[in-house]
Amino acid sequence: MNDTKRRRSDRYDRSTMSSATETDTDTDAGDGRPSWTFLTNHAHVLVAIGQDPEMRQRDIADAVGITPGAVTRILAELEASGCVTHERVGRRNRYHINPEVHFRHPLESEVTIGQLIELTDGIID
Repeated sequence: MNDTKRRRSDRYDRSTMSSATETDTDTDAGDGRPSWTFLTNHAHVLVAIGQDPEMRQRDIADAVGITPGAVTRILAELEASGCVTHERVGRRNRYHINPEVHFRHPLESEVTIGQLIELTDGIID
């Protein structure tokens, strides 16, 4: 494992939800836990902004373990689907989660984004 991947792995181990990169497989992450996760990067971005609506994109990227460009793309997709809106506050963005939006997959279509955020102790304003 290269140093960058090791630093990312260390960062994930300190979080309450482990994360994985696309190159990870379902092998052991070195601490007895599998390297895969239950939530997608989209869900991780929602959880991050649910915990801190004023979090900068580069900080979201660090928390999730993806690139800032991936965060930009994911936020654009979440905004296009009505899950998230943002407003400019000075030079920063403040994100607002629409808690009434339902998950898209038929197996979870009864679950709302608000329930996900509440489950992860996030803030819905």
